[in-house]
Amino acid sequence: MKVGFCTVANEEEGEKIAVHLVKSRLVACVNMLEVKKSFYMWKGKLESHSEVLLIIKTSDEMAKKAEEEIKALHSYSVPEILWIDVVGGNEDYLKWVLESVKGSANS
Repeated sequence: MKVGFCTVANEEEGEKIAVHLVKSRLVACVNMLEVKKSFYMWKGKLESHSEVLLIIKTSDEMAKKAEEEIKALHSYSVPEILWIDVVGGNEDYLKWVLESVKGSANS
């Protein structure tokens, strides 16, 4: 199982991506959190903006497809998409995630 992190420009964009991923059964769940400020260098200039952070739960098998869909829907030319392997957790929750995602070995 994987947990993904993806920042988006605003709540509207985040909701569009989250709903698409869940309805497509590429992911089991997406949480949206407001980020007060993000600071980063872009094209040699310091940038600072408020953003929304998506926390995405999916299977190992569906992470790449979910990433492709995020890139297709995302407004940034280089979106932050990070995947972290889950090494443990509530077994009932982990099972639910895998059962909720199409193409998973357990669905």
